[in-house]
Amino acid sequence: MPASDLPQVPHDVEWPIVLGIDPGTLVVGYGAVVMRSDGPALLAAGVVRATKTDDVPTRLGYIRRELDLVMKRLRPSTVVVEHAYTSINMQSALRVGEGRGVALSAAACFGAQVVQYQASEAKKTLVGVGSADKERVAKMVAMQLGLGTVPEPLDATDALALALTFVHRQRFESQLGAKT
Repeated sequence: MPASDLPQVPHDVEWPIVLGIDPGTLVVGYGAVVMRSDGPALLAAGVVRATKTDDVPTRLGYIRRELDLVMKRLRPSTVVVEHAYTSINMQSALRVGEGRGVALSAAACFGAQVVQYQASEAKKTLVGVGSADKERVAKMVAMQLGLGTVPEPLDATDALALALTFVHRQRFESQLGAKT
């Protein structure tokens, strides 16, 4: 869903919104969930697609403008950004780092709490295995959000997995706090 088609969340929304971001310099996945008392609910998910023929600075500028719009419309209190995967080649690592920088700066400028997780942390939290494939993670995301179909593309479900990881960890921490 293009950022301009996202719902406009009102200022007085009752439940916190968590936005996950799967960064890149061509495709950036995003997924937002509402932290309701009866469990997380899907708010929105999609991707920002930059033009492959544009140079990297132009793509990063486009991604930043789109992420700013996503945050303005969805109003997340927390933004979860995926940490860079370190065993990829150097050029890919640099590109992912540039995309992460854009996502981190957009979240910080918006004023959201910024949290970072490795993809393996999200996979382990949702599926129980840190090396789970993207399709398995996507199915678990759909199941946990009570969706009949898996959201597409996988960049969006990766982003939703990050958001759900934050939700699960918050619930676990509050349960621990209540027991001590």
